[in-house]
Amino acid sequence: METTQRQTYLDWLRIISILGVLFFHSAMPYVAEDGWHIKNAQTSNLMMESNHFLHLFRMPLLFFISGTVSYYMMQRRSALNFIGLRFRRLFIPLLVGMFIIVPPQIYMERLANGYRGSFGQFYTSVFNFVPYPKGSFSWHHLWFIAYLLIYDLIFAPIFAWMVSSKSDGFKQKLTLLAKGKWVYMLMLPGVIWFTLLSWQLPETNDLVHDGCYFVYWLFFVLAGIICIVQPKLMDSLERNRRFALTIGFLSLMLWECMRWNGIEPREARWPFQNILFSYAFTALRPIIAWGWVLALVGYGKQYLNGTHKALNYLNQAVYPFYVLHQTVIVLVVYYIVQTRNESILSKYIYTVGITFFVTVLIYHLLVRPYALTRFLFGMKPLEKKSQKPGIKIQDEKQELPIIQDRIIESAL
Repeated sequence: METTQRQTYLDWLRIISILGVLFFHSAMPYVAEDGWHIKNAQTSNLMMESNHFLHLFRMPLLFFISGTVSYYMMQRRSALNFIGLRFRRLFIPLLVGMFIIVPPQIYMERLANGYRGSFGQFYTSVFNFVPYPKGSFSWHHLWFIAYLLIYDLIFAPIFAWMVSSKSDGFKQKLTLLAKGKWVYMLMLPGVIWFTLLSWQLPETNDLVHDGCYFVYWLFFVLAGIICIVQPKLMDSLERNRRFALTIGFLSLMLWECMRWNGIEPREARWPFQNILFSYAFTALRPIIAWGWVLALVGYGKQYLNGTHKALNYLNQAVYPFYVLHQTVIVLVVYYIVQTRNESILSKYIYTVGITFFVTVLIYHLLVRPYALTRFLFGMKPLEKKSQKPGIKIQDEKQELPIIQDRIIESAL
C-alpha cells in the first residue's frame, strides 16, 4: 500500500484554507459580533453571517489536513524523532508567537480602549504571565498550533504503530468503510460529542475551559489520519463528493432558515418542548462542518491533484503567513477604523489587500532568506546548494520522491 507519496491536493487545500483564514479574520473588525480586538464603529450583520459560515468548516478542514500531514511526517521516523520534529515546528513558533507576534495585537487593542503608555511600558506586563484578557499573556490565533502540538504528542505512538507493518490488519479492516457511503460513519463521533456538550462547554480556544471543542477538533485530526492510512477511503470521498456536498448544503440551508426566522432553542419562537428537537438543531452545526470538509477533500482529490512549480514556495510560505497575518490585521485595522466616510466594504477590501501585501513581503524579505528566522517560524533549514552543479538526476523516478519529500517537510 502506497503511503509515502504525498498527494498534492491536500497541500492546495491547506493553502486555500489559510487564505480563508485571512478573509475570515480581516472581516472580524466589521462584523456585528462582540469579542474581537478592535471594532469598527459601524458593523455588518451580513458579513457576520458570511463569517459564521466560514467558521463552521475552516478550522475542521485545517485539522483534517493536519492529521494527514502528521502521518506523512512520521514516515521513516521513530516516535521520539517525530516528537522532536513537531517540537521544533510547532512549539518554537508558538513560543515566538506568544512573546513577539501576539503582544502587538494586545497593545493595539489596549490603545483602542484608552491606554496611553508606550509599547515598552506595556511589554513588561507580558512577563507577569497573567492570561488575556485580564493580563497580556496569550496565544490568540495561535491556539491552533498549541492544540495540534498536544494532539501530536498524545498520538505519536499511534502514528508510529500505523506506519509500521503491525497495523496492516487494521488498515485492511478500514477497507470496509470504503464500500458505498460507509466512510461517512467517521462523522458520527464528532457529531454526537458536539451535540451533547457544546451548550455546556462553549468554544474558548484557551485549552483549560475548552473541553468540548478540544475533543471536537481532535475527531477531524483522527479522521484525516484514518483516511490517509487507507487510500481507499480517500477514493471513497472522491467518488461520493456530491453526496457530502449535498449533506453540507441541505443542512446549511435548514440551519440558516431556522436561525433567520428566530426558530432556535432558547428563543421565544422555538415551538418544540421535547429536548430531542434542541439536540437535533444543535447537531446541524457539526453535520454542516463534516459535510463541507469531506466534500472539499473529495473535490480537491478530483480537481487539485496536479503539481505546479509554485507549490513548494507556497507550501513553505503558508505556515509563517498564518503566524503573522493576524498581527498585521490588528495593526492595520487600528488605523483603518479611524477613517471617516468610508464604507464597511471598502475598509474590508483594504484590510485584506494590505494584510496580504505586508504579510507576504515580511515572509519573503525577512523570514524566508535567513536560517534563524526560518527556525523561529518552524520552517525547515535552508537547502544547501550542490557543490557539483554539473551532476543531474537523469531518472524521473529518482527525482519524484525528492520533490515529494520537500513538500512533506515544508508542511505544518
